[in-house]
Amino acid sequence: MKRRKMKQVLIVGSGDVARRIIPWLAARFRVLAMTRRTEECASLRALGAIPLVADLDLPDTLHRLAGLADYVLHCAPPPAQGGDDPRTRRLLAALTRRGSLPRRISYISTTGVYGDCGGAWLDETRPLRPDSARAGRRVAAEARLRGFGRRTGCRVSILRAPGIYDTDARLPRARLLKGDPVLVAEEDVYTNHIHADDLARLLGLALFRGRPNRVYNASDDSVLQMGEYFDLVADAVGLPRPPRLPRAELGGRLSPLTLSFMSESRRLNNGRIKRELRVRLRYPTVAAALGAARPAVS
Repeated sequence: MKRRKMKQVLIVGSGDVARRIIPWLAARFRVLAMTRRTEECASLRALGAIPLVADLDLPDTLHRLAGLADYVLHCAPPPAQGGDDPRTRRLLAALTRRGSLPRRISYISTTGVYGDCGGAWLDETRPLRPDSARAGRRVAAEARLRGFGRRTGCRVSILRAPGIYDTDARLPRARLLKGDPVLVAEEDVYTNHIHADDLARLLGLALFRGRPNRVYNASDDSVLQMGEYFDLVADAVGLPRPPRLPRAELGGRLSPLTLSFMSESRRLNNGRIKRELRVRLRYPTVAAALGAARPAVS
């Protein structure tokens, strides 16, 4: 009997979130993990992946991607400047150079594509009105991927991720240690969150359960203002809660990037990931995750 060829998954952008799903994928598929740095190859092999050194900013390194993968996890961010995402354009061109198409693509985008919504509840049908060039590049990437899906029949799923955290490296300890202020409650903004482990699981689930050209709010069940989030983290790690200031007094205290995050407020409906991807979040709220991670007090 002829042996069936094992399906291949290509991971583009083998950062923290993608690495969390590699062991699960490697038990079921042949996993190729693309990285720009040769020094990362050993750690990717240890997770069960086959490293592939290539760079989306260097088109000559992408020829090996043609016809390589049945499934693609696209986790690479756009460039830091410009109004488009040429990395996604180059990736799609490379994947299809020999006329072969991946069957499915999952892409991690950002909820920043919605822009400021004044704290309103919203779902995936909300019109996109990005308030920053950074989010505008994600809108361009989404449009390119969805157009690719419509033209080719490749099943594209887009996960719009909010603030990604875990109970270790992805907490704002540095800001708490510096004593950076947050807004007073009456001027505060709503923020949204997802644990990195849950985002990794959603990335895998979207690859196989996502509907064609479908967008998903990859957010947990938390309903938190930004100051409440920082208070939760401060309590969990044993640091003082941040001071509260009116918006008019923050200008000289915080970076433009941080201030931009304090200018967008929205609350995300995540029902679609539960209905269609059938996910049960391991960490349904920030409070539950931080409470589980907090050492017991005797």
